[in-house]
Amino acid sequence: MSNQVVHKSNNNPNLSVKHIGKGSDKSISKYFAYIFLIVLCAIFVIPVIYGITTSFRSQTEVVSTGFRLFPEKWIFDNYVTILTNTSTAPILRWLMNSIFIATMHTILVVIVISVTGYGYSRMNFKGRDTLFFVLLGISFFPGVVNLIPSYKIIDALGWVNTSWAMIIPGLAGMGNIFLVRQFMKGLPKELDESARIDGASDYRIYISVIVPLIKPILIVCALFSFTGSWNDFLWPVIVYTDVEKMPVTAGLLLLQDIYGNYRMIGQLMGSAVLAIIPTLVLFLFAQKYFVQSINLNSGIKG
Repeated sequence: MSNQVVHKSNNNPNLSVKHIGKGSDKSISKYFAYIFLIVLCAIFVIPVIYGITTSFRSQTEVVSTGFRLFPEKWIFDNYVTILTNTSTAPILRWLMNSIFIATMHTILVVIVISVTGYGYSRMNFKGRDTLFFVLLGISFFPGVVNLIPSYKIIDALGWVNTSWAMIIPGLAGMGNIFLVRQFMKGLPKELDESARIDGASDYRIYISVIVPLIKPILIVCALFSFTGSWNDFLWPVIVYTDVEKMPVTAGLLLLQDIYGNYRMIGQLMGSAVLAIIPTLVLFLFAQKYFVQSINLNSGIKG
């Protein structure tokens, strides 16, 4: 058998060369892909690391030294100053405000988009698809177009300087509804028919059949909604003027006047680090659901 293989190789000398060439090309492509990903990762990660380490530098080191990824001396004075300043920059109060706003907004978003997605995917009514795609098209308009009308509505309702100004707007985001609708359309209609034969209503089908199967996409939409609400900057700056009621993003803008202009860069970076911790922790716990949701049919397991 081995002689046969050698004989064939001798009669076909280009065969082994061809296979070696293909293997080499794949290895080279893989190396270039790794190098590209490493460079891309460095572009995103190095500024974050530098920002975190800057929060542990003294103001003298920040001003006197050039770019240095790690500080010469690690100090915690910046965080002590941040956490003890409860008058002009109550960072802990802002964090609590943001956690409450983002959590309430996320809970309501999950309820609204799951019910709406069920209506657009499982129920039949006249003009269903037309209405959906019209609203989806409107959602592509820049959000800044709606700032003035939205503020007028919030002001008329008396919600300026209240959490409702951040919680209610954006509950029915068409992007999230689209994801939920597409996920539900991947679920077989036989599930609904079987439940109806057993006498289940639309409400019972939604609660007992559909919701358990769409948990991955709901968790991902909840993650998007929480981070979107947490990171929203322009809208809270417009609707909040009371320092005590501000979320952390509006508070960080205020900190630029207090800690900025190269006066207290360490405190400013420390405040930014505290602001990213909740979303980072949330992503670490929810990342497996994000991977599951990439497959729109992941809710079905045979």
